[in-house]
Parts: sequence; C-alpha cells; structure tokens
Amino acid sequence: MTPFPLTWLYVPGDRPHVVAKALAAGADVVVIDLEDAVAPDRKDYARAATAERLGEPQPVPVHVRVNAPDGPWAAADLAALATLPGVSGLRLPKVASPHQVRQAAVGTPLPLYALLESALAIEHAYAIAGAHPSLRGISLGEADLRADLGVRADAGLDWPRSRVIVAARAAGLPPPPQSVHPDIRDLDALAASCARGRALGFLGRAAIHPRQLPVIERAYLPTAAEIEQAETVIKAAATTEGAQALPDGRFVDAAVVAAARRTLSLARRR
Repeated sequence: MTPFPLTWLYVPGDRPHVVAKALAAGADVVVIDLEDAVAPDRKDYARAATAERLGEPQPVPVHVRVNAPDGPWAAADLAALATLPGVSGLRLPKVASPHQVRQAAVGTPLPLYALLESALAIEHAYAIAGAHPSLRGISLGEADLRADLGVRADAGLDWPRSRVIVAARAAGLPPPPQSVHPDIRDLDALAASCARGRALGFLGRAAIHPRQLPVIERAYLPTAAEIEQAETVIKAAATTEGAQALPDGRFVDAAVVAAARRTLSLARRR
C-alpha cells in the first residue's frame, strides 16, 4: 500500500463484476463491503464471492468491511477472510468499545481499521484507537453518526470529526480519511467538502463511485505553492540547525520541517 493512501473505493461484495471494475478504477485501496451495501438475504453469497475473489493476491490493496461485531454475520465473515492472501485489511463497522477491536484481533493476523458510527464510539475514540497493535486506523461512519446524533447541518459533525482526528494521532495512528460524500454527481460539492476536511486534518477520503477518485486526490495533494514553500523549508533546515526565521518572515522549527517533509512525500504521488 502507498504510504499515504488518499482514495478508498467502496464496492458491494455481492456484485463480483463491479468488484472487478473497481480493482481497475485507480483507487489506492478497494474496500469490498459485506455490510451496509449487501441485503440480509445476500450476505452468505457476498461472503463466498469475496472469499473466492481474494483467494489470490490482488493488483491493488483490498480491504473488506465485515459485518457489525455484535451482529449474526461477523464471526462467519472473519473466519472466511482471516488468512486469505488477497486481503490487505479488515474494516470493522460500528465499533463502540476497545473490547470489540481486541475480540476481532484474536481471530486474524490482518491489519484492522475501526469505523466509529455512534455517540458512544466518539466518547471512546482514544481508547478504541489504542485498543490493539493490529489496529492501523480509525475513521468515521457519518451516515449512522448523523442519525444517532440527530444532526441536520454539516457543522454538527465538526466536533466528532476533530475528535476522531485527535484520537488517531494521539494513539500514533495515521490521520483518518474522510467519510464518503453521498452525492456522486455533485463533484463541486465533493471538492469543497474535501477542502474543508483537509483543513480539519483528515488525509484522503472514502468514495462510492470511481468518478469521485480524481476529485479527492486533487483536493488532498499539495498545491504548487505548498510544494515550493516546503522545499524552501527543507533547504533552510539543511543549512542551519535549530529554529530560524526565513527571509519572508516564516518561522522554521522541527515541527515545521516535519510538516514540510510530509508535503513533499505527498507531492511525489503526482
């Protein structure tokens, strides 16, 4: 997997032909969904089709979103997928406690990613983020969270979004990707939402249609001006040790240098 995945494309597990197309769509990670995208009477078929597909290595990293840990299908999902060579990670939906992460980790050596989708999960965000060494990331499931909180305006999610970002970083995890943007036609709104998410501290975003991928990537890649500023910081740090002020008045210290290095790492994706 790229060190900085920016695009995570969800695809229903009960539609193998759509999964095949998703693998060639250009996403950094393809997420085969066994949960919300699959009707109850299709769960067994989706699991079997996904296991068949992932019985061999895939051309891009593939994660599988299994069913909720307290539901009737989760145990079978984990048992079927735990050791398959084509699975790069498991996404655990509706996680609300550290125990659920630890319980999932017992049955698989795969990296785990927890989705926080309720008020209780937000309250436990840091504990969940540090629950087990196998946990490699946390992120929000905003549709369920909106329903749980009764949120009408997007601003109502600002605090939970910041909370999950802080919890991830405090636990030593990467910055979370944003939750999906549900309107696949309004790409301008998607770009504006990504810009807002990037300002909050997210890194990348989940998508539900391939047309969203280039919009997300453009939004999260550094601009030419940001690259130039980062290069100036790195050059200054190479010539003088310790904190310093640049000719344009910007102050440079170790934290600024670290941010500049991350900017340049992202820029190499262009």
